[in-house]
Amino acid sequence: MADVVAASGPAPGEHKYQFNVSMSCGGCSGAVERVLKKLEGVKSFEVSLESQTATVIAEESLPYEKVLRTIAKTGKKVNSGEADGVAQSVEVPAE
Repeated sequence: MADVVAASGPAPGEHKYQFNVSMSCGGCSGAVERVLKKLEGVKSFEVSLESQTATVIAEESLPYEKVLRTIAKTGKKVNSGEADGVAQSVEVPAE
C-alpha cells in the first residue's frame, strides 16, 4: 500500500508516468516507494505489488528518464513505461 495515492490523471503542468515493475514481495514494492518518496519533483505516487505497477504524478520539470533511472537503481526490472499515456523506452539512460 502506498503512502501517497496518485490522482487519476495529471493536472496542467504535471506529468503522469506509469511503469510495469517486476516486484516479488512487499520489500520490493517498499524499495520502489522509498526512492519515489525521496525524488524531488514527485507530487504523488502509487506502487502496487498486486498489479506490478508504479504510477507517478510529477511536476513538469521532472523528466521520465530520471524517474525510470531512480526506479531502476532499486535493482528491480522495469518491463514497460509510459509518459502521459505514450509508451516510452525502458532502456536506462546513462547519467
